[in-house]
Amino acid sequence: MTGQSADKKLALVTGASRGIGLAIAQRLIREGYQVVGTATSDQGVAALTETLQQHGPEHAALRLDISDSEQTEATLAGLVSDFGVPHVVVNNAGITRDNLFLRLSEDDWQAVINTNLTGVFRVCKVLTKVMLKKKAGSIINISSVIGTTGNGGQANYAAAKAGLEGFSRSLAQEIASRNITVNCIAPGFIQTDMTDVLPEAQKEAILASIPGKRFGNVDDIAGAVAFLASDDARYITGQTLHVNGGMNMG
Repeated sequence: MTGQSADKKLALVTGASRGIGLAIAQRLIREGYQVVGTATSDQGVAALTETLQQHGPEHAALRLDISDSEQTEATLAGLVSDFGVPHVVVNNAGITRDNLFLRLSEDDWQAVINTNLTGVFRVCKVLTKVMLKKKAGSIINISSVIGTTGNGGQANYAAAKAGLEGFSRSLAQEIASRNITVNCIAPGFIQTDMTDVLPEAQKEAILASIPGKRFGNVDDIAGAVAFLASDDARYITGQTLHVNGGMNMG
């Protein structure tokens, strides 16, 4: 189904096929948004469409690889044509290519920067133009505690997330007068498929660094997104909201 719902604001969530992205999409649906989520494969789009449309036929999924400039521009132009201008844009899509710095290849460096930082630039470049005309909206970029603390084996990921936060602050300054907010959410260690496979000793070491003594869950992040997207947060922009159980305070 295409077409913007007459009585619902539109939200776009990239990387919505599982984990944090899927939780965000489902929470925004519960908050009353019409949601379009993205996945990088046709199989992912089919599965996501089925999941989202359990909540109503107005929700949809699109294939989007934000590492591809031409595809991103074409897909988002199609989104605006078919569904209208998003009121909320959640940039969640991202990748990891972890390795110790001395073993980190330039290809793995470029892949992470291209997706996690430049990919968000691509999405914002297309959608900010049309959001400015409506003079309303929220852009929420999913960063990471690693962007602040750094982490061994993740120099590329840390650089991308730190860059994302600087980018968001700069964009926020440029478009605040048009009633569009730009903020980041920086999750700490969130229980997902990736953390489930960690060795117990590593899990215990991570938990020892978290005053809250638990991993976060995807709903913790989705709730933070719902807040920043709401009217309660209309005077908050250029900020990074840390959701990490206290493992990093500053």
